[in-house]
Amino acid sequence: MLALRPRAIALPRARTSSRIVLAARARYYSVVANAPIPKKTKVWSSADEAIKDVKSGDIILSGGFGLCGIPETLITAMTRRPEVKNLIAVSNNAGAGDHGLVKLIRSGQLDKVMISYLGGNKYLEAAYLNGDVGIELVPQGTLVARLHAHASGEPGLYTPTGANTAVETGGIPIRYNPGGMKNGVMIPGNKKEARVFNGRRFILEPAIAGDVAFVHAWKADEVGNLVFRYTANNYNGVMARNAKLTIVEAEHIVPVGSLSPNAIHVPGVYVDRIVQATEPKSIEVTKLAPSKEAQQGASAGESKDKASKDWRHRIAKRAAREIGDGFYVNLGVGIPTLIPQHLDPSVKVWLESENGILGMGPYPTPDQVDPDIINAGKETTTLLPGASCFDSAESFNMIRGGHMDVTCLGAMQVSQAGDIANFMIPGKLVKGIGGAMDLVSNPDKTKVIVTMQHVAKDGAPKVVKECSLPLTGARAVSLIVTDMAVFQVDRAAGSLLLTDIAEGVSLDELRAKTAADFEVSSHVATF
Repeated sequence: MLALRPRAIALPRARTSSRIVLAARARYYSVVANAPIPKKTKVWSSADEAIKDVKSGDIILSGGFGLCGIPETLITAMTRRPEVKNLIAVSNNAGAGDHGLVKLIRSGQLDKVMISYLGGNKYLEAAYLNGDVGIELVPQGTLVARLHAHASGEPGLYTPTGANTAVETGGIPIRYNPGGMKNGVMIPGNKKEARVFNGRRFILEPAIAGDVAFVHAWKADEVGNLVFRYTANNYNGVMARNAKLTIVEAEHIVPVGSLSPNAIHVPGVYVDRIVQATEPKSIEVTKLAPSKEAQQGASAGESKDKASKDWRHRIAKRAAREIGDGFYVNLGVGIPTLIPQHLDPSVKVWLESENGILGMGPYPTPDQVDPDIINAGKETTTLLPGASCFDSAESFNMIRGGHMDVTCLGAMQVSQAGDIANFMIPGKLVKGIGGAMDLVSNPDKTKVIVTMQHVAKDGAPKVVKECSLPLTGARAVSLIVTDMAVFQVDRAAGSLLLTDIAEGVSLDELRAKTAADFEVSSHVATF
């Protein structure tokens, strides 16, 4: 179980260079030795040769999360074929800086991307808002589920994620006319069919079929069996299973029989071509643990001191009181990442990161930094004793299935009925949906806590009667923690109850800065 400040497992640093491993074939129990094996190899001489059959208009599935596990060698090779255009790329995100799919956007080869999250990709955001490229935003868990559906021979799936939002109504434009929003929408969003099962609303999402998959693996044998390393699994496995043509770049290509049958993540039946990975790994955000000197200088009253000086820590400290010993918890980016600093020392929790970690640890020391171990914010992190790593399909099955006790995330607006909006401002800001819609999709089983400032930068209230921004989820939030107050949300009745108020904040001030009706508890605590 995860202790809050234990020592992380010291993991060997990943090599950023790659080579073909010519190790002797190991023999595993019950595996026949010296048996005949197929003579045909799936190993190709170069990435340029392996991608020669990719044609204009193809749908390319590109593995990776952030820059972790991206098929950089294959993407780079694709830029050397500028005659191949009008490609559609499917990925969690489109890279960052000069890495990943952004290369194909800059080269003018991509016509559209189906992604979950843009993040800080300003180039892609500007291109979308100007009508230069199409973006179909898909919730992160829905994206992997739609890919998995086609890989399994299924036409689609029903999911609660995105119900009662613009994902259901098709309200997020896929592409604007040249010149941007002011010139109208060229391609509207796709409206989804909805049905109610056992009182819950679900929408029908179609399967995604890929023509070509670009996959990055840690190890591949000559017949196509694949092994991934830590969080570099992410989308790579499901994409390898999906496409008509699966091309794998591997850090290590090993002889048949070198991999333990128990270790294989993707069987060779799904893989068509293998090439040597030659591009170095990149890290999007290198985040390090405080130095030993800084840790030794921290006093026992540090949590209280931070909360008194920084509104973010004040919110995080109050939210931490909602988390019990042994809880399984998903923390969103921003303020939620501060919550572990304020948990009671007696409380031990399991932290889940939606890119494929259960049992996430603190930030690494410089010698623990590993490009294959990152969190949902694309930051370097560590694993703790008892941790497990898995692919994105597994991660979102546990999230949508309600196996998390609590999820904490930020918001732009929350309504008095518990509606939450946190992913875009139409025509101005497009960050992407990410995993948020999945995280709030099962509020009867997973308690949803929003942590945010009470008012926006322009002074507009963020706790409102009805959200004016596109919804992330409807009637999903159970608790709102701001720098001014704490509200319990009755999702069924659509009402708020004030339970806590920040020191120095009057009830009159709170009412003036809240655009929603609320009742006041008979005993209002301060924090």
